[in-house]
Amino acid sequence: MGTLMDNNSAESVDLIERARAGDREALNTLLGRHRDRLRRMVEIRLDTRLQARLDASDVVQDAFVEVAERLEKYLRDPKLPLFLWLRLVVGERLLRLHRRHLGAQMRDAGREVSLYRGALPAASSAALAAQLLGRHTSPTQAVVRAERILRVQEALNTLDPMDREVLSLRHFEELTATEAAQVLGIQESAAAKRYFRALKRLKEILAAMPGGQEEV
Repeated sequence: MGTLMDNNSAESVDLIERARAGDREALNTLLGRHRDRLRRMVEIRLDTRLQARLDASDVVQDAFVEVAERLEKYLRDPKLPLFLWLRLVVGERLLRLHRRHLGAQMRDAGREVSLYRGALPAASSAALAAQLLGRHTSPTQAVVRAERILRVQEALNTLDPMDREVLSLRHFEELTATEAAQVLGIQESAAAKRYFRALKRLKEILAAMPGGQEEV
């Protein structure tokens, strides 16, 4: 239980123990705390060709069924903090959905690069661009926004794949520096260096755009 005690609050550990004992309400409370972050992770990693067919919230909810089935095994030897384990389970389900719906077409994903160690689909540069530029726009601005998304997407694709992944983890999924380093299997100092480098480059790209925004 060392990993759980070290990486979770006392309240979370209590919920985990109650869930382990079969308390469904405790399990639902525990999962509910992480639902929004996990949904955001799915949104930026869901292949654009599947966005009309799959809903990120449904992907997370379906994965939670598997979480309940695998919780006991995880708790016997928790090598990851709870959130990173939940993220891995949800990511594995997303990867299976990609394989089921796209099959061989997964190789045709353009510049997107599979995440290291193959655990999750890579963050979509199109989804990241949409997140950066916001969702709110009037119909008259739609064409301009679409053009800006394309330009930011192309710029993101010029980043080193690892830098883009670190940016996704830290800026969009809001993982801590420690969590991002764990996910990528690199030193925390290396993850921090890559993050600030990618953030600096992204700010330069946005500032250079017509009407560019400097806040990221």
